[in-house]
Order: sequence, then C-alpha cells, then structure tokens
Amino acid sequence: MRKDLNRRDFLKKTSAAAIAAMAAGAPFAGLMSSCNSKISIPATADTVILLFMAGGMAHTETFDPKKHTPFRKGMQSSEVLSTFPSVPTVLDGIHFSEGLESIGKIMDKGTLIRSYVAADLGHILHTRHQYHWHTCYEPPQSVVVPHLGSWIAKELGPLNPVIPPFINIGQRFTVGEGEELKAFHSAGFLGSEFGPFLIPDPTSGLESVRPPVGMSTKRFESRNQLYENLIKESAMGEFGSDYQKESLKRSMEQAYMLLNSPEAKAFDLTQEPKESYDRYNTGRFGLGCLLAKRLVDQGARFISVTTEYEPFFGWDTHDNGHTRLKDMKKMIDAPIAQLIKDLDESGRLERTMVIVASEFSRDMLTEGRPDLKVLDQVEVPEIIEDMKNYGMHRHFTDGCSVLMFGGGIKRGHVFGKTADERPCKTIENPIKINDLHQTVYHALGIAPDTNYIIEQRPFYTTPDGHGKVEMRLLKG
Repeated sequence: MRKDLNRRDFLKKTSAAAIAAMAAGAPFAGLMSSCNSKISIPATADTVILLFMAGGMAHTETFDPKKHTPFRKGMQSSEVLSTFPSVPTVLDGIHFSEGLESIGKIMDKGTLIRSYVAADLGHILHTRHQYHWHTCYEPPQSVVVPHLGSWIAKELGPLNPVIPPFINIGQRFTVGEGEELKAFHSAGFLGSEFGPFLIPDPTSGLESVRPPVGMSTKRFESRNQLYENLIKESAMGEFGSDYQKESLKRSMEQAYMLLNSPEAKAFDLTQEPKESYDRYNTGRFGLGCLLAKRLVDQGARFISVTTEYEPFFGWDTHDNGHTRLKDMKKMIDAPIAQLIKDLDESGRLERTMVIVASEFSRDMLTEGRPDLKVLDQVEVPEIIEDMKNYGMHRHFTDGCSVLMFGGGIKRGHVFGKTADERPCKTIENPIKINDLHQTVYHALGIAPDTNYIIEQRPFYTTPDGHGKVEMRLLKG
C-alpha cells in the first residue's frame, strides 16, 4: 500500500470503493462462513461499548504518566515527559495522571493496557488512523470495509429487534474532516441494516427516533414512501446488488419499528432521574455515556461514544496541550467511572465489554515512532517560553494506552509497559489493532475464520484472518 496518500487521494479511493461495494453482489446466505465455521467459542460478552478518545490521547498525560516536569519559562522541550503529577489508583503501584482519579478508583474492575502500538501509515492523518482503528484495515481499500460495530451487529444480530444493533453517539459530520469520518462509519458490503444509527448529540437522542415536530404519522409515512422511490432512482437503485437493496429496505423498516415502540423512551435523557443525570453531565460525552447505559439496558449490541474528532480541538492538542487536557479529563473522568460502576452494580458489566481507546498517542519530540519518524506537522520550539507550547503536540504511534472492562476481561490487571524515559515507547507485550479486534470477537464468540467472499476473495474480520487473540487479557 502506498504510504504517501494525501487526504484528496484517500477520499477519491473511498468514494470509488462505495460504488464498488454496491455492485459487489455479495454476500448471500451460502457465503456466511461464520454460520459454517467449525470453531465453536463460548461467548463471555454480549455487548460492547467503545468510548473513543478521538484526536490522539497522550499516554504519558493520562494512563501511563512519566516524570512530572512543572512549567517554567526557558525550559527545554526535551525535558517534558508529563505535564501533570501522577496520582495513585486502586491498584498497588499503578498511577494515573492527575485529573483521572475517578477512573483510577475503578481499575480493580478492568485491565489497563499500556502497550498498544498504532500502525505505520506514513504521513499521519487522524482520520486515516481512526479508519484503521475502527475497521482493522489500512485505507484505502477496494471495497467499503465494515466498522467493528457492523461486524458484531451482522454476526450476532440484535439483542432486541427494536433497538438498532449498532449505535454511534457524539460524532458530527459537519465539522472538520466530515467526509473522511464517514468513510469508516459504514457497514460496507455487510449491508445498510448493520450500519451505525447516528446520534450526534445525546441530548437530542429522542429526536433521532421521532418525526420532526409538527409532522403527523400519516405525513411521515408518505415521506417514507417518497424516500423509497428516491432510493430506486439513486445509484444504489441502479447499481446496487439485490442484497444491498434488501438490506437498505430492512434498515428503513427497523427505523420505522423503533419509531412506534415503547423502547424509544430509552433515547430520552429527560426520563433519567436528576441525580443520575447530574453524575454524568460533563457535557456531550458524559451524557453520551449515560445514553449508552440506558441503551444497554434496552438491548443494544454495540455502542460507540466519542469525544468527537474536530481538527485542533479536544485531544488534538497541537497547542495548549496542558491547559486543554485539564478540560478533557474533566469531561471523561466522572462519566466513564460512573458508567463502569452502574454496569457493575446492575450485573450487566459481566456481559458488557467497555473499551476506552484513542487512535494514537502524543510526544513533544517524535512524530510517528523513534525508528520510523515521519514529516512533522507542528513546530515545537526547543526552548519553551509560553504555556501554549507546554504539552504533548506531535503524533506518537509507538506507545498508547487502552482500558478494557467486563465481558470476560481480567479485573485489576496491567498488561504491557512503555519506557520511563524518552522515547516512551512500548518495551513489553506490544499489541496491535488486529489482535485487539480478534480478542474482542473472541469474547463475543465470533470465530476467527469469519469471512465473506468479496471480489472473489475471502474478506475476514481482521486482514487475511491473521489477528491473534490475546488470551492474557481474558479471564482463565
């Protein structure tokens, strides 16, 4: 694969792949290898919640702190490893960065991975690495690759036929690199019915399952029929396979079924008791965690909640890293901890896997990884005179942190290690995305040889089916 693709090339390739996927004419029931697999895996999880820290969460500033170097004018950039002091967690000898005390108190319920290694994709673009994280495939591909949530929705089906099996909360496509983000928010060749049900704002979740204000049910049904007619005249209607057309029709039927169901109330956060609402209410991400909890109660299969990717905002700390991370920690600390506690107290954590992850990490000096540096995208002065340059600016792919809870994941466990001195890279038990995905599939009982015949070749859940389950993350 070419390593020098720019954003325009990426979009051209993925747009072409969309048409190719519609015309692929697959898959049919006889090609569903997961139904015919000889491998039987007892599932330890039924549901997955992915909490995605979009934008590049620095491991040394969050879940893998190093030596704290306080700010002073005239300091050298090379001195800076962590801009926050570390604080103890509930696990002996394990510290987090200041501001994550609540999550630290629930780490006896999950596993801390300190050795995730992101892919080498050449010139680093957030959306290319996010594409890789969510699909397990390096972009671009000749077909639209299914999202992790779509594979799970397809292979396991809905827990509740009324609730969409794959729900995505928090990401708008009207900000920044919207088209690039759309490229991996897709079920691809698996069909529209397994694509994400999008809720950009959790406070407007009910609006996602209700007709617009002032529209009667009869008028909505009329518009639905018009929409079906428009689809017939679209590229999907003209070039799409029968499978894709039927899948799109089923997705529309599912949406209509939800519209008229009592379960639709789960999307209405005003139904939540005020005390509970307030515990989660740190903004859109916190309320997204609350909505995820409510949807798990109603039988959602896969839920993604993101801090949202918008260039130069959130975790995308090209400047003012230290200052902005204070706000990001306030946004995520309480709701993530509360979600884990609520799931545990209700008994649902046992069968619900929760993952906290980001596309890559950050470092003051290294763009990419120490042995494979790529073009710098931000200038970091050698001498720091201003607070705006105090923080983790460049993109670092050789050491990232991931948290996992529930669904068969070990409790109170730490996996992997990074160096305490720069470069703070992985030095023990590296784990890459194909193995992480395969571990998730294994916990859900999805066989490693799951594939569909696309373009006359098997297309697996992980590239060529080579992902390996990391058994050391799972209970014995």
